[in-house]
Amino acid sequence: MAVYIYGIIAAGWLIWFSPFVLAQWKAKRAAQATRGSVQIDPRARWGMLLQALSYGILWQNPFWTRSPRMWQVALSFLCLSLACLFSWTATPSLGPQWRLDAGLNPDHELVTSGPYRVVRHPIYASMLCLLLGMGLLVAPFALLLLATGVFVAGTEIRVRIEDRLLAGRFGDLFANYRRKVPAYVPFIR
Repeated sequence: MAVYIYGIIAAGWLIWFSPFVLAQWKAKRAAQATRGSVQIDPRARWGMLLQALSYGILWQNPFWTRSPRMWQVALSFLCLSLACLFSWTATPSLGPQWRLDAGLNPDHELVTSGPYRVVRHPIYASMLCLLLGMGLLVAPFALLLLATGVFVAGTEIRVRIEDRLLAGRFGDLFANYRRKVPAYVPFIR
């Protein structure tokens, strides 16, 4: 595999991951100032486990022997760019409400602006784009398809749990939002 492929993957991951580090740092500071308990549903961690497994599946082939075609590199670059766009716009939109676990702050607000106008879960959209972008470069199609299936299963677990939490807190407001905006793939309900 050409050296520039490693550069694309490394840059994609680094740029995609950076806003989460910043958000976690800000969230810790905000958590110290916030009073009240956070409502967390730990069952969503099963979804996180499947999502992490999906990324591992991509690397189960000797990727260094692959030489992706130019259309794969171009499509990968597009997917990685979309992943970065979603991650860099979604985390600031959530502000102190961002967290790794599925949960609600005592003063939680329903965010429907920014990338949340396009999808209800833009961070999962970014993760899917990241998976596809990497997979196009390092995995044969069968492994990419398997990894995508595992990722979607994990994401569906998380989406359902988070949607239940939001529906419990925001009722009809969330129900209307959910009816209008797809979960994590634009234009697909």
